[in-house]
Amino acid sequence: MEEEISKNLHTQFLGQKLIIFDEIDSTQTYIKERASELQNGLVVIAKNQTAGKGTNGRVWYSEKDKNLTFSFLLKPNCNVKKIENLTVTIAEVIVDTIKEMYGYDLGIKHPNDIILNHKKMGGILTESVLCEENVKQIVIGIGLDINQEKFDEDIKEIATSLKREYKKDFDKYAILTSFLNRFEEKYFSIIKE
Repeated sequence: MEEEISKNLHTQFLGQKLIIFDEIDSTQTYIKERASELQNGLVVIAKNQTAGKGTNGRVWYSEKDKNLTFSFLLKPNCNVKKIENLTVTIAEVIVDTIKEMYGYDLGIKHPNDIILNHKKMGGILTESVLCEENVKQIVIGIGLDINQEKFDEDIKEIATSLKREYKKDFDKYAILTSFLNRFEEKYFSIIKE
């Protein structure tokens, strides 16, 4: 899987270092606890995430090996104003990626939910560490429901996946690679403004 991702990755730094876990509590927690010693652009992927983090302390549920659950580390060292719309930018890149790859129109419920046919298909969690006005690090967690078909009773009416809507399997790592390639370009343009 790592080779499959790496061969299609055309980034300068984002995803050049990958860590893939068969199972982990939270990719977000893993990076946050070690961020000072980890390299800029590291991507941590979970095949199975047992305690994924959503916004406002919620848990993000994901069926094992069906979806994209990953976090990545950015060390921009730039003024906080440059990245104040970063979560929305990430959402836009996800929407553009799916549109370009499959022709499907996703929506964004601002600032951090990805919507498909009026249901939640994904979410973005952005956590920053500041030193005065400077952003030292950002940990971004993304969960996208790709091939999940069964959803817990309490969310089955409000959550969905690409497979649930379109009745076919999707290559989640091709989606990841395309997202990373697109997002790095956008990120460079943001921090260099």
